[in-house]
Amino acid sequence: MSWKKMKPIEGGSGGCACCGYQYAVLPMDAIIAVGFGCATVEKNNQIVYDEMRCGEDPDKFWTCERAEQEARKDPDNDWRIHLVAPLSERHYQRQGDNNWVLYKRGKGFA
Repeated sequence: MSWKKMKPIEGGSGGCACCGYQYAVLPMDAIIAVGFGCATVEKNNQIVYDEMRCGEDPDKFWTCERAEQEARKDPDNDWRIHLVAPLSERHYQRQGDNNWVLYKRGKGFA
């Protein structure tokens, strides 16, 4: 493994009732989209999926399961999911099969 494994942190409330729960391990059915903000999947700091490129077609949005499928094709890399929205920010790193762990959370922007 040539990348640094980030220390997992606890999930919890996203800040307000509208922000939702910030999972310690992202569920496979989680949609990688925030609506207003930025949601991406990266491999070694290179974007491989960007919510903004999907337009308004919900069929183009990735789920965590889709990110997992891509990561399994090339697993010895640093795979991350970033979800940055107003009042909520979550960052996940893949640390094994079906194991996308929360390593950073914040208040987002706005």
